[in-house]
Amino acid sequence: MVATPNLAVARALRALGRNIELARRRRGLSQADLASRMSVSVSTVRRLEDGHPGTALTYLAAALQVFGDLEKLSLLLDTQADSVGLALMDAKLPSRVYSKRRKTPKAF
Repeated sequence: MVATPNLAVARALRALGRNIELARRRRGLSQADLASRMSVSVSTVRRLEDGHPGTALTYLAAALQVFGDLEKLSLLLDTQADSVGLALMDAKLPSRVYSKRRKTPKAF
C-alpha cells in the first residue's frame, strides 16, 4: 500500500501527470501508443497521467525517453546548481587557512 502524500506532493504529482498528458497529446499519441512505446500497459500510462503516487519512477523515465527528454531527469537535483547545499557547505568553510609548517632539518 502506498502512503498518501502530503498536499504539496500530491499537487506536484498531479501537475506532472497533466504535463505528461499534454506532451503526449501534443505529439499526437494516444495512451495506447505511449504505452506501447514505453512497453507498459495503458493503465500504467493512465496512472502516470493521473499523478498516482504509487507509480514507479522507471515509468516516468520511460515516458521522458519516448518524448526525447530523458536527459532532463538528471537535472532534477543537479548538485552543481543546489544553492542551499552549496551555501551550507560554504558556511562550514574555515575563515582562515594556515599553511603547514615545514620541519627544519637538525644541524649536525
